[in-house]
Amino acid sequence: MVETLEHRRFVEFCDACRRYRYIGLCFGAPGVGKTLSARHYSRFEAVKDSDRRTACIAEGAPPDTVFYTPSVVNTPRTIDLAIRRSRDSIRNLAKRPLRLEMEEKLNAIRLRDENYKSEILRKHDWFSRPVPELRPTYGEVARAYSIKEMEIADPTALILVDEADRLRMASLEQVRAIFDAGNIGMILVGMPGIEKRLARYPQFYSRIGFVHEFRPLAANEIRDLLEKGWVPPGVNLPERPLDPETIAAIIRMTAGNFRLLNRLLTQIERILEVNSLQEVTKAAVEAARESLVIGEA
Repeated sequence: MVETLEHRRFVEFCDACRRYRYIGLCFGAPGVGKTLSARHYSRFEAVKDSDRRTACIAEGAPPDTVFYTPSVVNTPRTIDLAIRRSRDSIRNLAKRPLRLEMEEKLNAIRLRDENYKSEILRKHDWFSRPVPELRPTYGEVARAYSIKEMEIADPTALILVDEADRLRMASLEQVRAIFDAGNIGMILVGMPGIEKRLARYPQFYSRIGFVHEFRPLAANEIRDLLEKGWVPPGVNLPERPLDPETIAAIIRMTAGNFRLLNRLLTQIERILEVNSLQEVTKAAVEAARESLVIGEA
Protein backbone atom coordinates (compact mmCIF):
# COMPACT_ATOMS: atom_id res chain seq x y z
CA MET A 1 0.00 0.00 0.00
CA VAL A 2 1.37 3.40 -1.04
CA GLU A 3 1.21 5.94 1.79
CA THR A 4 0.18 8.96 -0.31
CA LEU A 5 -1.00 12.30 1.04
CA GLU A 6 -4.59 11.42 0.16
CA HIS A 7 -4.32 8.12 2.01
CA ARG A 8 -2.98 9.89 5.10
CA ARG A 9 -5.85 12.39 4.91
CA PHE A 10 -8.28 9.49 4.63
CA VAL A 11 -6.74 7.82 7.70
CA GLU A 12 -7.19 11.05 9.70
CA PHE A 13 -10.81 11.22 8.52
CA CYS A 14 -11.48 7.61 9.60
CA ASP A 15 -9.83 8.21 12.97
CA ALA A 16 -12.09 11.21 13.56
CA CYS A 17 -15.26 9.24 12.72
CA ARG A 18 -14.10 6.44 15.01
CA ARG A 19 -13.28 8.79 17.87
CA TYR A 20 -16.44 10.90 17.78
CA ARG A 21 -18.81 8.07 16.73
CA TYR A 22 -20.11 10.01 13.74
CA ILE A 23 -21.25 9.01 10.28
CA GLY A 24 -18.68 10.21 7.75
CA LEU A 25 -19.14 10.65 4.02
CA CYS A 26 -16.20 10.11 1.65
CA PHE A 27 -16.55 10.74 -2.08
CA GLY A 28 -14.18 10.89 -5.01
CA ALA A 29 -13.83 10.14 -8.70
CA PRO A 30 -13.37 6.52 -9.84
CA GLY A 31 -9.83 5.22 -9.54
CA VAL A 32 -8.41 7.75 -7.10
CA GLY A 33 -7.83 5.08 -4.43
CA LYS A 34 -10.88 5.22 -2.15
CA THR A 35 -11.49 1.48 -1.99
CA LEU A 36 -7.80 0.63 -1.73
CA SER A 37 -7.36 3.00 1.21
CA ALA A 38 -10.52 1.74 2.92
CA ARG A 39 -9.46 -1.90 2.58
CA HIS A 40 -5.98 -1.08 3.88
CA TYR A 41 -7.34 0.90 6.84
CA SER A 42 -9.69 -1.92 7.85
CA ARG A 43 -6.96 -4.58 7.31
CA PHE A 44 -9.55 -6.33 5.19
CA GLU A 45 -7.21 -8.86 3.57
CA ALA A 46 -5.81 -10.02 6.92
CA VAL A 47 -9.30 -10.43 8.39
CA LYS A 48 -10.61 -12.21 5.28
CA ASP A 49 -7.73 -14.71 5.24
CA SER A 50 -7.91 -15.48 8.95
CA ASP A 51 -9.63 -18.55 10.40
CA ARG A 52 -11.83 -18.19 13.46
CA ARG A 53 -10.21 -21.14 15.27
CA THR A 54 -6.67 -21.61 13.98
CA ALA A 55 -5.35 -18.23 12.89
CA CYS A 56 -4.91 -14.74 14.24
CA ILE A 57 -3.45 -11.46 13.05
CA ALA A 58 0.05 -11.26 14.45
CA GLU A 59 0.95 -7.65 13.69
CA GLY A 60 -0.63 -4.67 15.38
CA ALA A 61 -3.67 -4.40 17.60
CA PRO A 62 -6.69 -6.65 16.98
CA PRO A 63 -8.80 -5.32 14.09
CA ASP A 64 -11.85 -3.25 14.99
CA THR A 65 -12.98 -1.95 11.59
CA VAL A 66 -15.49 -3.64 9.27
CA PHE A 67 -15.17 -3.20 5.51
CA TYR A 68 -18.41 -3.96 3.67
CA THR A 69 -19.38 -3.67 0.00
CA PRO A 70 -23.11 -4.08 -0.67
CA SER A 71 -24.13 -6.12 -3.69
CA VAL A 72 -25.72 -4.37 -6.65
CA VAL A 73 -29.09 -5.79 -5.64
CA ASN A 74 -29.36 -5.41 -1.87
CA THR A 75 -32.05 -5.48 0.78
CA PRO A 76 -32.08 -4.34 4.41
CA ARG A 77 -31.93 -7.99 5.51
CA THR A 78 -28.88 -8.89 3.39
CA ILE A 79 -27.07 -5.78 4.61
CA ASP A 80 -27.84 -6.55 8.24
CA LEU A 81 -26.70 -10.17 7.93
CA ALA A 82 -23.52 -9.35 6.03
CA ILE A 83 -22.41 -6.65 8.46
CA ARG A 84 -23.28 -8.89 11.40
CA ARG A 85 -21.12 -11.70 9.96
CA SER A 86 -18.22 -9.30 9.46
CA ARG A 87 -18.50 -8.07 13.03
CA ASP A 88 -18.62 -11.67 14.26
CA SER A 89 -15.38 -12.37 12.38
CA ILE A 90 -13.65 -9.48 14.12
CA ARG A 91 -15.04 -10.56 17.48
CA ASN A 92 -13.75 -14.10 16.92
CA LEU A 93 -10.29 -12.69 16.27
CA ALA A 94 -10.52 -10.78 19.54
CA LYS A 95 -11.38 -14.04 21.31
CA ARG A 96 -8.49 -15.92 19.77
CA PRO A 97 -5.85 -15.18 22.49
CA LEU A 98 -8.27 -16.37 25.18
CA ARG A 99 -9.04 -19.53 23.21
CA LEU A 100 -5.35 -20.30 22.82
CA GLU A 101 -4.86 -19.84 26.56
CA MET A 102 -7.87 -22.08 27.27
CA GLU A 103 -6.58 -24.84 24.98
CA GLU A 104 -3.19 -24.73 26.70
CA LYS A 105 -4.76 -24.97 30.16
CA LEU A 106 -7.16 -27.76 29.18
CA ASN A 107 -4.40 -29.77 27.53
CA ALA A 108 -2.35 -29.48 30.72
CA ILE A 109 -5.33 -30.66 32.83
CA ARG A 110 -6.01 -33.53 30.44
CA LEU A 111 -2.40 -34.70 30.74
CA ARG A 112 -2.53 -34.28 34.52
CA ASP A 113 -5.68 -36.39 34.76
CA GLU A 114 -4.28 -39.12 32.52
CA ASN A 115 -1.13 -39.41 34.64
CA TYR A 116 -3.20 -39.35 37.83
CA LYS A 117 -5.47 -42.08 36.52
CA SER A 118 -2.48 -44.35 35.78
CA GLU A 119 -1.08 -43.73 39.26
CA ILE A 120 -4.42 -44.41 40.97
CA LEU A 121 -4.87 -47.70 39.15
CA ARG A 122 -1.51 -48.87 40.42
CA LYS A 123 -1.38 -47.50 43.96
CA HIS A 124 -4.82 -46.59 45.31
CA ASP A 125 -6.44 -48.67 48.05
CA TRP A 126 -9.96 -48.99 46.62
CA PHE A 127 -11.43 -50.61 49.79
CA SER A 128 -10.28 -48.11 52.40
CA ARG A 129 -11.06 -44.69 50.89
CA PRO A 130 -12.63 -43.03 47.84
CA VAL A 131 -10.50 -41.72 45.00
CA PRO A 132 -9.62 -38.04 45.67
CA GLU A 133 -10.62 -35.64 42.90
CA LEU A 134 -8.07 -33.23 41.49
CA ARG A 135 -9.04 -29.56 41.32
CA PRO A 136 -9.68 -27.63 39.29
CA THR A 137 -11.48 -30.13 37.11
CA TYR A 138 -11.51 -30.03 33.32
CA GLY A 139 -15.17 -28.95 33.34
CA GLU A 140 -14.58 -26.14 35.85
CA VAL A 141 -11.79 -24.64 33.76
CA ALA A 142 -13.79 -24.99 30.53
CA ARG A 143 -16.81 -23.26 32.11
CA ALA A 144 -14.68 -20.44 33.52
CA TYR A 145 -13.17 -19.70 30.11
CA SER A 146 -16.57 -19.95 28.45
CA ILE A 147 -17.83 -17.19 30.76
CA LYS A 148 -14.76 -15.05 30.01
CA GLU A 149 -15.32 -15.53 26.27
CA MET A 150 -18.96 -14.43 26.50
CA GLU A 151 -17.85 -11.29 28.35
CA ILE A 152 -15.72 -10.14 25.40
CA ALA A 153 -17.71 -7.36 23.79
CA ASP A 154 -17.97 -6.66 20.08
CA PRO A 155 -14.76 -4.71 19.34
CA THR A 156 -16.15 -3.03 16.22
CA ALA A 157 -15.48 0.71 16.40
CA LEU A 158 -15.97 1.67 12.74
CA ILE A 159 -17.88 0.34 9.72
CA LEU A 160 -16.70 1.30 6.23
CA VAL A 161 -19.41 0.90 3.58
CA ASP A 162 -17.91 0.99 0.09
CA GLU A 163 -19.95 1.56 -3.09
CA ALA A 164 -22.55 3.34 -0.97
CA ASP A 165 -24.19 4.67 -4.17
CA ARG A 166 -25.86 1.24 -4.44
CA LEU A 167 -27.94 1.83 -1.30
CA ARG A 168 -31.55 2.84 -1.76
CA MET A 169 -33.83 4.38 0.85
CA ALA A 170 -34.72 1.16 2.68
CA SER A 171 -31.08 0.04 2.74
CA LEU A 172 -29.97 3.44 4.01
CA GLU A 173 -32.50 3.12 6.81
CA GLN A 174 -31.00 -0.25 7.73
CA VAL A 175 -27.50 1.25 7.79
CA ARG A 176 -28.80 4.07 9.97
CA ALA A 177 -30.40 1.55 12.35
CA ILE A 178 -27.07 -0.30 12.68
CA PHE A 179 -25.34 2.98 13.45
CA ASP A 180 -27.93 4.07 16.00
CA ALA A 181 -27.84 0.73 17.82
CA GLY A 182 -24.10 0.25 17.93
CA ASN A 183 -22.45 3.38 19.37
CA ILE A 184 -19.86 3.12 16.62
CA GLY A 185 -18.50 5.23 13.80
CA MET A 186 -19.55 4.68 10.20
CA ILE A 187 -18.26 5.89 6.84
CA LEU A 188 -20.04 5.75 3.50
CA VAL A 189 -17.70 5.75 0.49
CA GLY A 190 -19.09 6.68 -2.90
CA MET A 191 -18.95 8.77 -6.04
CA PRO A 192 -19.20 12.58 -6.25
CA GLY A 193 -22.84 13.57 -5.90
CA ILE A 194 -23.67 11.11 -3.15
CA GLU A 195 -23.59 13.97 -0.65
CA LYS A 196 -26.35 15.77 -2.59
CA ARG A 197 -28.42 12.61 -2.81
CA LEU A 198 -28.18 11.93 0.92
CA ALA A 199 -29.19 15.51 1.66
CA ARG A 200 -32.70 14.47 0.57
CA TYR A 201 -32.92 12.13 3.58
CA PRO A 202 -32.88 14.45 6.64
CA GLN A 203 -32.92 11.63 9.22
CA PHE A 204 -29.74 10.17 7.74
CA TYR A 205 -28.03 13.39 6.65
CA SER A 206 -28.41 14.96 10.11
CA ARG A 207 -26.17 12.23 11.51
CA ILE A 208 -23.28 12.99 9.15
CA GLY A 209 -20.53 14.66 11.14
CA PHE A 210 -17.63 14.72 8.65
CA VAL A 211 -17.34 14.92 4.86
CA HIS A 212 -14.13 14.08 3.02
CA GLU A 213 -13.30 14.44 -0.66
CA PHE A 214 -10.75 11.90 -1.88
CA ARG A 215 -8.78 13.81 -4.48
CA PRO A 216 -6.48 12.56 -7.28
CA LEU A 217 -2.75 12.37 -6.70
CA ALA A 218 -0.86 15.61 -7.18
CA ALA A 219 1.73 15.75 -9.97
CA ASN A 220 4.58 16.04 -7.46
CA GLU A 221 3.35 12.87 -5.67
CA ILE A 222 3.36 10.85 -8.90
CA ARG A 223 6.79 12.25 -9.76
CA ASP A 224 8.09 11.29 -6.33
CA LEU A 225 6.69 7.74 -6.66
CA LEU A 226 8.22 7.24 -10.10
CA GLU A 227 11.59 8.69 -9.12
CA LYS A 228 11.70 6.25 -6.20
CA GLY A 229 11.05 3.37 -8.57
CA TRP A 230 7.60 2.44 -7.26
CA VAL A 231 5.62 -0.10 -9.31
CA PRO A 232 2.34 -1.98 -8.65
CA PRO A 233 2.60 -5.40 -6.97
CA GLY A 234 3.68 -8.06 -9.46
CA VAL A 235 5.06 -5.57 -12.00
CA ASN A 236 8.78 -5.58 -12.84
CA LEU A 237 10.31 -2.65 -14.67
CA PRO A 238 13.98 -1.87 -15.34
CA GLU A 239 15.69 -0.27 -12.36
CA ARG A 240 17.15 2.52 -14.51
CA PRO A 241 15.71 5.90 -13.41
CA LEU A 242 13.07 7.44 -15.65
CA ASP A 243 14.00 10.62 -17.50
CA PRO A 244 11.97 13.81 -16.81
CA GLU A 245 10.25 13.64 -20.22
CA THR A 246 8.97 10.10 -19.57
CA ILE A 247 7.77 11.02 -16.09
CA ALA A 248 5.97 14.08 -17.48
CA ALA A 249 4.21 11.90 -20.05
CA ILE A 250 3.01 9.46 -17.36
CA ILE A 251 1.77 12.33 -15.19
CA ARG A 252 -0.10 13.89 -18.12
CA MET A 253 -1.72 10.59 -19.17
CA THR A 254 -2.87 9.47 -15.72
CA ALA A 255 -3.93 12.91 -14.38
CA GLY A 256 -3.47 11.76 -10.80
CA ASN A 257 -5.72 8.70 -11.16
CA PHE A 258 -4.10 5.95 -9.11
CA ARG A 259 -5.92 3.14 -10.90
CA LEU A 260 -4.80 4.43 -14.31
CA LEU A 261 -1.25 4.73 -13.01
CA ASN A 262 -1.36 1.06 -12.00
CA ARG A 263 -2.78 -0.01 -15.35
CA LEU A 264 -0.36 2.10 -17.37
CA LEU A 265 2.73 0.78 -15.56
CA THR A 266 1.43 -2.79 -15.96
CA GLN A 267 0.96 -2.22 -19.69
CA ILE A 268 4.42 -0.66 -19.97
CA GLU A 269 5.89 -3.89 -18.58
CA ARG A 270 4.13 -5.84 -21.35
CA ILE A 271 5.37 -3.44 -24.03
CA LEU A 272 8.96 -3.76 -22.84
CA GLU A 273 8.72 -7.55 -22.74
CA VAL A 274 7.15 -7.89 -26.20
CA ASN A 275 9.72 -5.57 -27.79
CA SER A 276 12.73 -6.77 -25.73
CA LEU A 277 13.39 -3.27 -24.44
CA GLN A 278 15.60 -2.56 -21.43
CA GLU A 279 14.48 0.99 -20.66
CA VAL A 280 11.21 2.82 -20.08
CA THR A 281 11.04 5.62 -22.60
CA LYS A 282 8.41 8.13 -23.64
CA ALA A 283 7.78 6.06 -26.78
CA ALA A 284 7.12 2.95 -24.65
CA VAL A 285 4.74 4.95 -22.47
CA GLU A 286 2.83 6.21 -25.51
CA ALA A 287 2.64 2.68 -26.93
CA ALA A 288 1.25 1.43 -23.63
CA ARG A 289 -1.30 4.24 -23.60
CA GLU A 290 -2.70 3.17 -26.96
CA SER A 291 -3.81 -0.13 -25.40
CA LEU A 292 -5.70 1.54 -22.56
CA VAL A 293 -8.96 3.46 -22.36
CA ILE A 294 -7.80 6.48 -20.37
CA GLY A 295 -9.31 9.45 -22.14
CA GLU A 296 -7.53 12.32 -23.77
CA ALA A 297 -3.86 12.88 -22.97
